[in-house]
Amino acid sequence: MNPFIDAVLLALREVDGALNNTSNTTLLDSFSIGEGGDVSSGFDLLAESIFFNHLSPFGSLYSEESGWMSPQSDTIIILDPIDGSDNFSSFFPYYGVAVSREVSSKTTDAVVCNLANGDIFIRTDSEYYKTSLQNSLIKEEVKITLHPKIGLFEKAHEHPFLGEKLIQNGLKYRSPGAVALSLAYAPYVKYMLFLGTMRKFDIDAGLFLSQHLYCFYDSRYILISSSKEVFIQMRNIVEKEYF
Repeated sequence: MNPFIDAVLLALREVDGALNNTSNTTLLDSFSIGEGGDVSSGFDLLAESIFFNHLSPFGSLYSEESGWMSPQSDTIIILDPIDGSDNFSSFFPYYGVAVSREVSSKTTDAVVCNLANGDIFIRTDSEYYKTSLQNSLIKEEVKITLHPKIGLFEKAHEHPFLGEKLIQNGLKYRSPGAVALSLAYAPYVKYMLFLGTMRKFDIDAGLFLSQHLYCFYDSRYILISSSKEVFIQMRNIVEKEYF
């Protein structure tokens, strides 16, 4: 039993219910620019407040919208209240929540949830599994897809020449627009590539979830793959063609 994970699951269910409340007309309203540099929407701030209520007893909350929501301490909870905000605003079903907890600068727990379909990925010091909003008591093994057909290339629209090179090498991809979710789904695809600003809210939880895969991460890009061959091929392409 993990009280922190239990609290995250409770918050997820409340957020899911709140986002499906069609009578709330403020969800799509725009507010000020948040800590992460994007304009906060009503649904971002609502989700943030729900998570703060549930998770504040477990550590200092650092959120993409409001920054530090409580005094800093040795235990930090890093929160992206809604990963893929533009997708949610556009009713595109690829958006969710990313939460991680660090104790003495070491990540101990991570949860990424795709609110659009209920998928939840969880890793702690002792467990790594997939569950769902519909029934979080059922734990499923996260199995690596043996013959994936596509990769995930987040921010691909900002790197058209690199994208063209990947296609030329038979490395098909999709760019769904939610970095934390794409990191969580990395075991299911050929690769996950992200070039862009590295914000803790976007990447900490997903990197912890996918730590068992081949991974390269620095200030320039993130590359993850379950295949050593694909990983080496991708690194050569990215380093040669882009950097």
